[in-house]
Amino acid sequence: TFTGGVEEMAVAETQLYSKVFNKVRNRSTCSLLESLLSMGFPAHTAQKALAATGHKTAEEASKWLHSHCNDPSLDDPIPQEYALYLCPTGPLLDKLQEFWKESKNQCARNKAHEIFPHITLCDFFTCEDRKVEFLHEALKKVGDRFINLFPPVISLSLHSSVSYLGFFMNDAHANVIKEFAVAFATEASILADCRVKPCTKQLHLTLAHKFYPHHQKTLEQLAKSINPGQSCLWTAALYSRDMRFVNYQILQALFQYKPQNIDELMLNTGDLIYVDRSQQSDVSDGWVIGTSHRTGCRGFLPENYTEKANESDTWVKHREYTLTPASGLLPKNENEPRPKLNGEVHNPIMTKSVTQTLAFQLSQTVALRRGLLVMRHGERVDHVFGKSWIQQCLTADGKYHRADLNFPASLPKRRDSIKHFEYDPPLSCCGVFQSRLVGEALLEKQEAVSHVYCSPALRCVQTAQHVLEGIILIVGHGSSLDSFTRPVLGLPARDSKDFAPLVRKIPSLGMCFCEELKEENRWQMINPPVKTLTHGSNAAFNWRNGILDS
Repeated sequence: TFTGGVEEMAVAETQLYSKVFNKVRNRSTCSLLESLLSMGFPAHTAQKALAATGHKTAEEASKWLHSHCNDPSLDDPIPQEYALYLCPTGPLLDKLQEFWKESKNQCARNKAHEIFPHITLCDFFTCEDRKVEFLHEALKKVGDRFINLFPPVISLSLHSSVSYLGFFMNDAHANVIKEFAVAFATEASILADCRVKPCTKQLHLTLAHKFYPHHQKTLEQLAKSINPGQSCLWTAALYSRDMRFVNYQILQALFQYKPQNIDELMLNTGDLIYVDRSQQSDVSDGWVIGTSHRTGCRGFLPENYTEKANESDTWVKHREYTLTPASGLLPKNENEPRPKLNGEVHNPIMTKSVTQTLAFQLSQTVALRRGLLVMRHGERVDHVFGKSWIQQCLTADGKYHRADLNFPASLPKRRDSIKHFEYDPPLSCCGVFQSRLVGEALLEKQEAVSHVYCSPALRCVQTAQHVLEGIILIVGHGSSLDSFTRPVLGLPARDSKDFAPLVRKIPSLGMCFCEELKEENRWQMINPPVKTLTHGSNAAFNWRNGILDS
């Protein structure tokens, strides 16, 4: 616990860091440290927690400190190591991740699987915990300086050898990006007083490394499915790792484990464990000794409670700068508003203007292939409330009223009777939410809409209304996913008797995606640009039933 004399220590250390406060321009970071000091944490451990959690929030740093209260190294002045990577996002990243998955399934793990797809700009370097915010400032300053110099499309070419497979960058593009890395290294050395070594090798994105020679052909075939000219936003991302555990194996707990002896390690499902394989000679069979990433504690654990994880799973993303116009620094959490370095809240995906989005899309047009996204409409009211839904929401005088919160707030006006909605039901409120959610996901992928083809059914029109960001889009019924795509793929039409079983398997907003291979004069089916939407049911509830029962 952090009480008593520790509070006095925190007050005493505040003066030591006052000079740093005066230098820092990021009021948000200052307030994070001040919040932790006010909780009674010593300044040096508060700085350590902020560095270990990416300077996100005081709550996250406080949680880290409480988790590490029994960490024997908590007071040790051991800094984090930092690296600057150029990382792809959007459709190109999806393709690369698909390659990562398939290459692991078909050819086993290789060294490239330890880290996410990236191009190294600056190798790992150390920085004092109290100066980390200056690295963030360096990244923003250099990003602002280079934002209009960064190439809109990076040219990558595939290279293969008996132990390496990857994309190498065009020299003209590489020169600009190397200048960016050198500028960051210079700013970081000035602001944060740390030695940063920018990458001097030919810039490359590794796909596979140190694999078995007999897997080379399979890996090459998988790599050919990646179009390096595909739509992509590149980000310069600053990551940190614990320098004590470089080259350790990372295990992830599959199950919870409660220690039976004092020298055993408690495990929560999902915990990451650092394991040094060179120190396992005296350990009992079936057990390993490791250090918990979550708590910093060391102990024995049953190895069959774990599986291998990736080295980068223990890394922390501090900041990233999107190298396109109107970008900014983003923290790691993609689901929360992003604090800029000046402390203001900023969500670039949602605030980026239509003009800026279209400008990027047009700059990528040359590299894009045509795509066809076919999806089923969202949840409709009769699926939830049955065929009698119209009777549930009509008053005696024939007016509409909202019988349940999942009914729409109102119905569109139509010339004929309101009862005609019985045969043309609208979306439920959840159906509208589903559609908007998918639309926002497509917007994040920066995909352009060329045409929208929609069934005249009200539920399909409403779905299309909320999913107007993406690719060529067809909003129809469950059977549309089959009947629209099979002819495009050159497949014969499905027998009508097979439609009903097929439709029952397709949920609301179920979708499939076809991509044109123009050079081969054909289409192929690939993964949709966004993830599937899955949620549970929520049955009707009457408080009179159950709560008042004796």
